[in-house]
Amino acid sequence: MSDRNDLSKYAGLFEDIRAADIMTANVTVIPPEKKISHAKEMMNIKRISGLPVVDETRHLIGIVTVEDIIHALEFNRLGEPIRNMMTRDVITVGVNDRLTDIVSKFQAYRFGRFPVVDADNVLRGIISRKDILNGVLEKFNLIYVHDQKRISTLNSEFSFITGERLTVGDAEFHYNIDTTDIGSAGVGAVMLKTFLADKRYPAEIIRRIGVAVYEAETNVIIHSRGTGDIYCFLQGDLIMVRVVDNGIGIEDMDMAMKEGYSTAPDYVRELGFGAGMGIPNIKRFVDKLVILSEKNVGTQVEMILYLPIEASAPATPGTLTKN
Repeated sequence: MSDRNDLSKYAGLFEDIRAADIMTANVTVIPPEKKISHAKEMMNIKRISGLPVVDETRHLIGIVTVEDIIHALEFNRLGEPIRNMMTRDVITVGVNDRLTDIVSKFQAYRFGRFPVVDADNVLRGIISRKDILNGVLEKFNLIYVHDQKRISTLNSEFSFITGERLTVGDAEFHYNIDTTDIGSAGVGAVMLKTFLADKRYPAEIIRRIGVAVYEAETNVIIHSRGTGDIYCFLQGDLIMVRVVDNGIGIEDMDMAMKEGYSTAPDYVRELGFGAGMGIPNIKRFVDKLVILSEKNVGTQVEMILYLPIEASAPATPGTLTKN
C-alpha cells in the first residue's frame, strides 16, 4: 500500500473531495449479539480485517478486528458475544470530512480503514487508502500533473492507481523503446501481447492492452525525443502497464485528450502516424488511466485492465526483458 506521503500528494491535488464521494457505501456489518466465531467466519469469507458493529438502527457502537479474533482464539473466547470484545471507542471519519482531513487521520492513526458516519453516528460507509486512490480516479478518470513541485511523483515507487508499492524490478515484462526508429513502433506492444498470450490471459484483455500500449509506445517514439520503457506488472485480478520516457513532456493535456489533435511533424504523418488518436485510444481501451507529465522532464502513463471474474492469474510469473 501507499505510504502517508503518497496519500498526501492526492490530498493536495483534490482538496474539495469529501468522504461521501469516495467511501465504500456497501459495508459488511455485524450486530453485537453475534458470537466472535461468526465474525471470524465473515472476515474469512469477505477477506476483510475488521467489521463495524452496529445496532438495529445502524448506529455505530463498536468495531471488531482480526486482532480481536486472535485474542479470542488465544483465550478460547470464540463463543462469546462480540459486545464482550469489540472496541467501543471507534475512530471515525465524518461523511462530509474533506480529503485533506481524512489523509491526516490515516497519518495520525496508521489504521487500514475508518468507518464513515453522519452527524447522528449512523454508519454510512467505510474508507480505506485504496478507496481514496480509486475514488479519485473514478471521479476524475484521469490525473494530469503539470506542476514542478510534483515532479518527484514521475518516478514514484507507488502505483498511482492502486497505491501499492511498485518498482521496475517487480515488473514481469520490460521492453526498452527504441526512440530513434519510428519503424519499430509497436514492437514492444507485440512482444507484450505474446508474453501475455503465453501466460494464457484472456484474448480480449490482450487485445485491449495491445492497442493501448501500441498508442503509448508510438507516442514515446514520436514525441519524447528521449528514451522510453514499457513495464508490465501482473497482480492477480489485474494487469498494470507503465510506459515512461524522459523526453519533452506534454504541454497541453486538455488538447492532447482531444481526438484528432496532434503535434507530430509532417514526415511522421506521411508515414501514417500522428493522427491524434493516441491518448484518446488509450483511455478508451483501459479501465484505469493516470498520466503524469512535466515539460522537459518526461511523461509516465500508468494503465490498468481488470481481469474478468471467471479468469484467474494464469501461469507462473516470469520475466521477459528486451534491453
